[in-house]
Amino acid sequence: MPAPLNRALEAVLDGADAEALRRATTRLIDVYRSGRPPAEQVLADRVAATAYAAYRMPATHAAVARVLRYALEVAPDLAPRSLVDVGGGTGAAAWAVAEAFEGLASVVVVDGSADALAVGQAVGRHGPPAVIGARWTRRDLGDGAALPAADLATVAYLLGELDAGLQERVVDAAAAAADVVAVVEPGTPRGFAAVVAARDRLLAAGWHVVAPCPHELACPLAAAGDWCHLAVRLDRTALHRRLKGAALGHEDEKVSYVVARRGPAPADLPAGRVLRHPQTRKGLVRLELCRADGSASAEVVSRRQGPRYRAARHAGWGDQWPDGGTDPAD
Repeated sequence: MPAPLNRALEAVLDGADAEALRRATTRLIDVYRSGRPPAEQVLADRVAATAYAAYRMPATHAAVARVLRYALEVAPDLAPRSLVDVGGGTGAAAWAVAEAFEGLASVVVVDGSADALAVGQAVGRHGPPAVIGARWTRRDLGDGAALPAADLATVAYLLGELDAGLQERVVDAAAAAADVVAVVEPGTPRGFAAVVAARDRLLAAGWHVVAPCPHELACPLAAAGDWCHLAVRLDRTALHRRLKGAALGHEDEKVSYVVARRGPAPADLPAGRVLRHPQTRKGLVRLELCRADGSASAEVVSRRQGPRYRAARHAGWGDQWPDGGTDPAD
């Protein structure tokens, strides 16, 4: 059985002009792959918004869901009752939050595209209760107006489409509205740069990092000209493959993110975070790690280290990793 979001998309897209959606998808892919902020509203009509929902909502949903899982590992007390999804478009992030937190009671999705909001509302009628009852609010994010107050603000796949000045205003507005902010961007150099800028801005305002960083110092990868990201694998539906002209039954969504909160600081930040796919050799696992002291370096774990070696063999890109003096539990 397809996931609930895929079932909702199938219900909304039933009877839609498949060729028009395919052409719109091709245009959208070209815009987003250009790496440049769009000069005008990308989801400017119902067909474009519907195509976006069909080909991007599953990946955005999967990315935000993974981000929330990592945040909860560090701060299990996170339990938002209200959400403002900033630049939320068709509402993929709202779906992920509603599924992660059963107590979520209030959702407001704010976006500049009326067509995206209309499509999101139609898809949301088949979603979790908080999404079914969501308010879909059209607002130009550049107008400086305050956002609705909420426990959690998601800013997903938005900042990279904005110039630097508007990025700052959106981050400030999200921070003024909520107690926890989750910024999620494509795992590209441009997306990571937007995440680092948001992280720096939130830290400067006295906020605390929840995930992914095991510290609140300067990012070592940014300093080295590298970028921090992870990959989230998701299955493609038949419609998804047709719209993208793809043969594979899955895709890997690359994502960069930061989750921060006003306070208090997490009690137990991880000692390290795995930055790349672990490299496994006979009797050895090499891990690239971001560490609590603000450095990024490798650790080679051998079979002689017993439980630590077994844990290294099961570690994944983006996972937490304990310090050298602690053996993970079997």
